[in-house]
Amino acid sequence: MKRTIEIYDTTLRDGSQSEDVAFSVEDKLRITEKLDELGVHYIEGGWPGSNPKDVEYFNRVRKLRLSHARVTAFGSTHHAQHKVQDDPNIKALVEAETPVITIFGKTWDLHVKDALGISQGKNLTIINNSIRYLKKYANLVFFDAEHFFDGYKSDPEYAVKCLKAAEDAGADCLVPCDTNGGTLPYELEEILSKVMEDVGAPVGIHAHNDSEVGVANSLAAVRLGAIQVQGTINGLGERCGNANLVSIIPSLKLKMNLDCISDKQMSNLTETSRFVAEIANLRHFKRQPFVGESAFAHKGGIHVSAIQKNPMTYEHMKPELVGNRQRVLVSDLSGRSNILRKAKDSGIKLSSDAPELKGIIEKLKKLEQQGFQFEGAEASFEILMKKALGLHRQFFELIGFRVIVEKRREGEEPLSEATIMVSVGGHVEHTAATGSGPVNALDNALRKALEKFYPQLKQVGLLDYKVRVLTAGVGTSANVRVLVESGDHKHKWGTVGVSENIIEASWQALVDSIDYKLLREDAEVAG
Repeated sequence: MKRTIEIYDTTLRDGSQSEDVAFSVEDKLRITEKLDELGVHYIEGGWPGSNPKDVEYFNRVRKLRLSHARVTAFGSTHHAQHKVQDDPNIKALVEAETPVITIFGKTWDLHVKDALGISQGKNLTIINNSIRYLKKYANLVFFDAEHFFDGYKSDPEYAVKCLKAAEDAGADCLVPCDTNGGTLPYELEEILSKVMEDVGAPVGIHAHNDSEVGVANSLAAVRLGAIQVQGTINGLGERCGNANLVSIIPSLKLKMNLDCISDKQMSNLTETSRFVAEIANLRHFKRQPFVGESAFAHKGGIHVSAIQKNPMTYEHMKPELVGNRQRVLVSDLSGRSNILRKAKDSGIKLSSDAPELKGIIEKLKKLEQQGFQFEGAEASFEILMKKALGLHRQFFELIGFRVIVEKRREGEEPLSEATIMVSVGGHVEHTAATGSGPVNALDNALRKALEKFYPQLKQVGLLDYKVRVLTAGVGTSANVRVLVESGDHKHKWGTVGVSENIIEASWQALVDSIDYKLLREDAEVAG
């Protein structure tokens, strides 16, 4: 029978301490539901004694119908000057009315002496009293042994005494924490193997990632017998973050053959990772293992040729298991295999002996030499292929455009206006629009001119816009590459343009974006 590992998520508490991250109560409730769908066992909702927002969260989370996870309140042991039943923090934990409570206590003699200013014996009593009291009000009480590994290195006997004080009080799980994130895997293994000989209660692990080993330390602890892993989605957390559950979960299940969440739940891992990034208002890390956009992306022609025959040649697992997908990139490193795979993915019929194939490869390499990059602009590459194969349709013809930027006085924002003239099926449309900048004004004018002919363009929005200077040392006359990400209510796509003139480069990317949307609409109607 497989050993089951409990997944304890602290994204809403530890994760919210990340720089540039601030969750509203609504955000926290939405993430709670998403984590429950993922199948985590415990969701640490916050610290009810620290701020009104967390108090509101615990009041509202009771109304959610969670099918799997148990919500956990987090707090500290009682203050040395308070009796446990009178301590405000302890009262707040009880008032949260969660089935599980996690409290942290000091286990490093340096903290006991310098931070708390009390005796080591007094600290042991505080740990014991706090847990013993909370056991009356919660089904489970977990003890986070803060700074445990640093404490063990300083005074191993005292650090273990802190764990035993919690164990004697009835703690359901003892969780040594690498709070500063400085412990390496070999150190953790040495310490934890000795600790597990000294305590009888179940042991967990709470690792931080300051030495880039949060995941490695968590997996090492499980290998030694830990039954609970604490971490966050995408490794969010203070400083360099917490151990990343998005890497830990598939490692436990697929690499170590341990139970944690179901196969169906794990197939939601990529979606959950991206959901939390979106709610946190962060760009999803494309190179994140397992769930990143680049995690199963292949660029070199030899690699692509090999995975066409057997994906295991260059992939350590099936991406679908975590809800991800295999991707083939196109670049000046591309060979025939890359192009054929991209054509297949785009629904384009292209055989390996097609005369157009060589022309597409040569065109690709010539454009990349000029500064074009298609790795993040797959829509532009699809249009390139369709043009080469005679499958492209010209939806409009540009007669001309003019962009004016006017700054009337110092301290006032410049005004941008674009005038455009296009022909659609012989009908000439001449219009103008303003915008927050010259590119935005041009985009607005182009859409305004075309939407009466193609109303589906109203669904399209500009999601991202990036400019890269390509030729250093030539100042403002440098070539620039513009990457545009567009999207509608169903899809996102990237397009690219290159020119010495940033407006012209932007125009190229904007036209490709509109062409791609309309070509996709044509294909869906035909299909």
